[in-house]
Amino acid sequence: MKKKIVILPGDGIGKEVTNEGKRVLETVATIFGHQFEFEEALIGHHAIVASNNPLPQETLEKAKNCDAILFGAVGHPDYDNNPTLKIRPEQGLLKIRKELGLYANIRPIRLFEELLDASSIKSEIISGSDIMFFRELTGDVYFGEKGRQNNGDTAFDMMVYSKFEVERISHRAFTAAQKRRKKVTSVDKANVLESSRLWREVVTQVSKQYDDVVLENQFVDSAAMRLIKDPRSFDVVLTGNLFGDILTDEASQIAGSMGMLSSASLGDTVGLYEPIHGSAHDIAGKAIANPLASILSVALMFELSFELMEESQVIIQSVENVLKQGYRTKDIADNKTQKEKILKTHEMGDVIIKELMKKP
Repeated sequence: MKKKIVILPGDGIGKEVTNEGKRVLETVATIFGHQFEFEEALIGHHAIVASNNPLPQETLEKAKNCDAILFGAVGHPDYDNNPTLKIRPEQGLLKIRKELGLYANIRPIRLFEELLDASSIKSEIISGSDIMFFRELTGDVYFGEKGRQNNGDTAFDMMVYSKFEVERISHRAFTAAQKRRKKVTSVDKANVLESSRLWREVVTQVSKQYDDVVLENQFVDSAAMRLIKDPRSFDVVLTGNLFGDILTDEASQIAGSMGMLSSASLGDTVGLYEPIHGSAHDIAGKAIANPLASILSVALMFELSFELMEESQVIIQSVENVLKQGYRTKDIADNKTQKEKILKTHEMGDVIIKELMKKP
């Protein structure tokens, strides 16, 4: 197999974690006889510094002409501390999603039993949890009309959804549920929001095409509580952009750390794969970032873009084996972790690659 992969390290720890993701791609290519051509491009704060544009046209063209994208993170404290700045790193990520039509964000909440104690939730509550989030990615308040009124004293962001947008993400969620435990929980705020009432109507209509899948509708505030109280009750969770953004970060605590969670953003062409943890400037350059989410995003790439399940499973199994051996990065270590097994970013990449190379 020959594929072209674009790497967008972005900002903060993005470079550090995508380096390890790339190394895993290269190792798997060697083991299975694949050929990958890599290109790198700017996005986010680094792109603004270089070109005053968070998504340069050159980057967009590379993204449109590849087979998959491995993304790091965007963001910088300068923009967080000055909300008046008009050009912002996050605009690059939002634009590439829109330009590539990446409407479906898929976030598996995969719980490794070895990390039960790393979670802030009791192990007896989270043990056995396995959730797949389907977050709509190109609608909602992120892309609706927004602005200021009354001399800047009033601000507004419109939450807008069309029937078509809800239908296409719903079909992906129900199709996935057919291969899992055959349950979809659709999360909205239909008791208050008109856009959520449309969401619920359309999801219910789509569900009638999937007789083998049970549909459950739930308000977002109730779903947020239940994620902590009874995470095992969820299978596939289907929700909008804003609610999905919040709930998946909350669900990261089930896995023990945001550094463990991968994601895929898919449309009808190229897929973009990224860890959910953000740019984490407080630890950037310290070589302590957890690269496992980026590595698990590579596993998702093999599964969803390349349809190579064996390669995907080999990566996941290697991560699990390394965790069983007691290796940790700082964010998932505890007082039981042997000091010599608390690894730097590149060292965790090293032990994952060593485990991969054991494959006969």
